[in-house]
Amino acid sequence: MRVFLSILLCLSISHFSYAQVRILSEGENPGKGKVESLDWLVGYWSGTGFGGECEEVWMPVKDSHMIGTFRFWENGKLVFSEFMNLIQDGESITMKLKHFSSDLEGWEEKEEWTIFQLIELGEQKVWFNGMTIERIGDQLIYQLNISEGTETKTETLTFSKKSH
Repeated sequence: MRVFLSILLCLSISHFSYAQVRILSEGENPGKGKVESLDWLVGYWSGTGFGGECEEVWMPVKDSHMIGTFRFWENGKLVFSEFMNLIQDGESITMKLKHFSSDLEGWEEKEEWTIFQLIELGEQKVWFNGMTIERIGDQLIYQLNISEGTETKTETLTFSKKSH
């Protein structure tokens, strides 16, 4: 019985650690993958996160780019949106995105992007540096590290696939 409980504890810790957001170590090379392998993201998704409502749309890959948009609103008012681009970056995948306030003022400088480098690509789960995306049936779950000052917290966004 003791051996069984020890194995169960190890499996639980291993699963919990494996499921969390991962970070690339300094000097660590990004993971390998093809942007076409993320076709399970394609579609219109609606859900919650950041204390409000969210929508996201991913289009199919064209010319090694997979384009997506995101919008977040609270109390019926648009707070911000994002333009996202999953790109084939050599043997890896990089997500580049820009944030915009409700009046389309950019958060990042003109030549800057928020960038997430690939760590590992699973069947319907992808780990980027600071963000994990997983599809379970018609649900899409994001875990995202958010830094506020010296503290980092993990925000979970949960989406359901919509028909239109």
